[in-house]
Amino acid sequence: MDETMTENVQTAPFAPFEWMLSARYLRARRKEGFISVIAGFSFLGIMLGVATLIIVMAVMNGFRKELLDKILGLNGHILVQPLESPLTDWKDVAERISQVQGIRLAAPVVDGQALASSPWNASGVLVRGIRADDLNNLTSIAKNIKQGSLDGFDDGQGVAIGRRLADQLSLHAGDSVTLVAPKGAVTPMGTTPRIKPYKIVAVFEIGMSEYDLGFVFMPLAEAQAYFNRSSDVTSIEVFTTNPDQIDAFRKAVTEAAGRPVFLVDWRQRNSTFFNALQVERNVMFLILTMIVLVAALNIVSGLIMLVKDKGSDIAILRTMGASQGSIMRIFLITGASIGVVGTLVGFFVGLVICLNIESIRQFLSWLTSTELFSPELYFLSKLPAEIDVGETTAVVVMALTLSFLATLYPSWRAARLDPVEALRYE
Repeated sequence: MDETMTENVQTAPFAPFEWMLSARYLRARRKEGFISVIAGFSFLGIMLGVATLIIVMAVMNGFRKELLDKILGLNGHILVQPLESPLTDWKDVAERISQVQGIRLAAPVVDGQALASSPWNASGVLVRGIRADDLNNLTSIAKNIKQGSLDGFDDGQGVAIGRRLADQLSLHAGDSVTLVAPKGAVTPMGTTPRIKPYKIVAVFEIGMSEYDLGFVFMPLAEAQAYFNRSSDVTSIEVFTTNPDQIDAFRKAVTEAAGRPVFLVDWRQRNSTFFNALQVERNVMFLILTMIVLVAALNIVSGLIMLVKDKGSDIAILRTMGASQGSIMRIFLITGASIGVVGTLVGFFVGLVICLNIESIRQFLSWLTSTELFSPELYFLSKLPAEIDVGETTAVVVMALTLSFLATLYPSWRAARLDPVEALRYE
């Protein structure tokens, strides 16, 4: 019977006594205080590393998604510009393009720069002439009207402006804004600026400061008259059902146009911005991974010190019949417990912060009396967070793998300890 018990002690994987000893080694004792401190720092390092990685990746994903939604919600996925001759046939071209499968909207527009002014302030803006039906189909505008209404937009000479522009000019729906264009009427004395007041029929708020401050929407016919484009438009903004598959639409849109055109898709128009965002995201991932790696190395140093301190205990266990595998598993459990618990706690901390990121930002802004995440710098009016399941899983798996690998060498060293040498001077 004794031989059977000894054999079970030697061969049973993760036997109860191994868990018991691992738990005992994790509990602090006075003479092992320094080892416990190292274990505590390892736990905090892994927890903070995992939580920070999850939060940063979620915020950067949310930042990209929000910017993409807002940019593509206002600007077309494909910009159709004329070649060889102006777009005087814009009605027919827009109608043909809108019939292409997968095309949600083909909106002719007239773009021009102007100065928007009020008795209190002035600001440079991009004036976009667009038909009322097309503007109502831009949900980023139509569903975010804060003052006034788009009803009868085509009937009068009213304009829709962004919330930040209205605040800067100290204007509201119903007030008048004066637009000054550099190219106006041609006289014997030269070209004079065109100055004309327009009633504000609606104030919108997309949530992206650059657009809320810099865009003014005007009826298409009025914009053609204002910018001296009586019969043509600047371009046609084409919106698709799937912006990620934009290459599949380019050939069909070119053929449907039925005339020489030049196409620019959203990736070309915003390539510098989104490439920089992707590079920053990858660099942040590598930098924050180093936090988890440093914490894993702390596990190595803590376990090596624990093995050295428990040399006599290991020798006694070996003389009582414990196998090298049992000794190795004891220290594997001890080190891996720090990594597993730290990773799980970091995961839950990161998840809770991501789900409440905007409330936390507002609280910190109130606490410090400063504006964190300024819309002027970051384009968005609130801090977004989009948790990607695949990325979060990769972070958790990476942390668990590093934590497990960190325990292998100290555990192997403990298993290789010679009982005779360990007990020689005891």
